[in-house]
Amino acid sequence: MSGPYAVYYAFVAAVCLERVAELAVARRNTAWSAARGGVESGRGHYPAMVALHTALLAGCLIEPWAAHRAFVPRLGWPMLALALAAQLLRWWCIGTLGPRWNTRVIVVPGLALVRTGPYRRLPHPNYLAVVLEGLALPLAGSAWITAAAFTVLDTALLRVRLRCENRALTEIRVSTGNAVPTEQGVPAAAAESAA
Repeated sequence: MSGPYAVYYAFVAAVCLERVAELAVARRNTAWSAARGGVESGRGHYPAMVALHTALLAGCLIEPWAAHRAFVPRLGWPMLALALAAQLLRWWCIGTLGPRWNTRVIVVPGLALVRTGPYRRLPHPNYLAVVLEGLALPLAGSAWITAAAFTVLDTALLRVRLRCENRALTEIRVSTGNAVPTEQGVPAAAAESAA
């Protein structure tokens, strides 16, 4: 494979390696949170989230090849740039949250809500990165079926995930007397996740 698809497949492979790195960071951060009394919520939806994100990456690799899709430069290059921006936003979130970031919903009692970096403006910027990636990464390779399927399924999963995370943040803040609502009426992220 050569040309634009070589760049695309190399980028998807890099995202796959990035996910492995994120899982290592998450494992380390889970231990950090557990040592500080972290409370995990939403274990039931976690396997579905892992499966969906794995399917996204697989679809990005398989669909363009199996369907013999042509690379469309006017779509592919901008979508690749948007996918890169999503990765940068994700790592900005990881860096801002430090050891609080996780692929799971884990809240450590007594810690103040994070209101720096991308959390200064958005309560859940990591999920914005997920949505952008879910559209841009497959569309960069003309994998429109993968983009559509992921978007529909991820929308349903994110509704569950956001309810779970906001409830966990609210409950832990109420139980410790530190409830801090945002303008939207839900706490900003003290721990945020996304695979």
